[in-house]
Amino acid sequence: MSLLRKLPIRFLNPQSALRLRVFTAQTAEKHAFPDVPTSAYYDERINAAGRDGDLETIRKLLNKRIADGCFNTNNTFKFLTRTETSLSILEDLFKTLARLDRGLPRKQAYDALIARLCKIKRVEDSLRLVDEMARGNDGLNGVTFHPILSALTHDKKMEEAWRVIGQMRELKVSPDLTAYNYLLTAYCFNGNLTGASKVLQKIEENQLGFDARTYDALVMGACKEGKVEGALMLVRRMVDDGQSPLYCTYAHVISALLKLDYCAQAVKFVMVCGNRDHKLDTESFGCLASRLIGMRKFDEAKFVLEEMNKRGLEMYGSKLKDFYEFNVRNAK
Repeated sequence: MSLLRKLPIRFLNPQSALRLRVFTAQTAEKHAFPDVPTSAYYDERINAAGRDGDLETIRKLLNKRIADGCFNTNNTFKFLTRTETSLSILEDLFKTLARLDRGLPRKQAYDALIARLCKIKRVEDSLRLVDEMARGNDGLNGVTFHPILSALTHDKKMEEAWRVIGQMRELKVSPDLTAYNYLLTAYCFNGNLTGASKVLQKIEENQLGFDARTYDALVMGACKEGKVEGALMLVRRMVDDGQSPLYCTYAHVISALLKLDYCAQAVKFVMVCGNRDHKLDTESFGCLASRLIGMRKFDEAKFVLEEMNKRGLEMYGSKLKDFYEFNVRNAK
């Protein structure tokens, strides 16, 4: 009895003991592996371990997720941000990745970390990882370099991007079409035709051909220069080559035509290009109608919306729906 008096009151309370057991069970359940783990589950566990600085757990999870068929994603290393506290783990994290199982676990982890570092503007650190992969013969390929080229060209660091292209060749990694497309898109966006011509020359020398991204960059460049006829020829060639235009490819042409006040030609463009891809039609017709309403070209907008209704194309947003209800359907 004297022993019971010395115990804290909470230990004598059955409800308190029950709550403690429930809490313990919930905690264990939270950290237990599910029967069918997912990439999202592994990302959550890795990010929690990263925030705690638990590198050994990160290592085990990165190995196990590949064995479970749960590949790394853009969220795998999301615990890394631009803060000093977050980046203090970086050096030890590099060493942890070097101790992963050889093959896919290590290759996938390196690629995912490089992509994350580029996302938070740490391109120099990502290039250090490239060197590590090269030394360890860890599957360095074009995919590894894509985030680096994307980050550099996005920031208009074209000389550095070309140096990376050169580094790829030195490491026996042939720059692929995607790599060159990053440079081409940047040059076309900035109206640098000389730079764009240089990239096209490299694409032709290496017989890489054109894909939808290549054509999109060229169409954008032509539209920015006001050369709409050239852009239309490129779209025609793109379709003839069997490439499916991107949503933004048609948007470039529509914007260029409307900028010149060629509203009728813009309407004709979407009509001629229609009936190939329902989703693409929905985007291009909707984009044109919205722009025409904004320009107060109401007659042309009504015509486009009537066509959308006939073709069974959905009108996204209250702007298009309200205009159609008040000015087309109720006006009949």
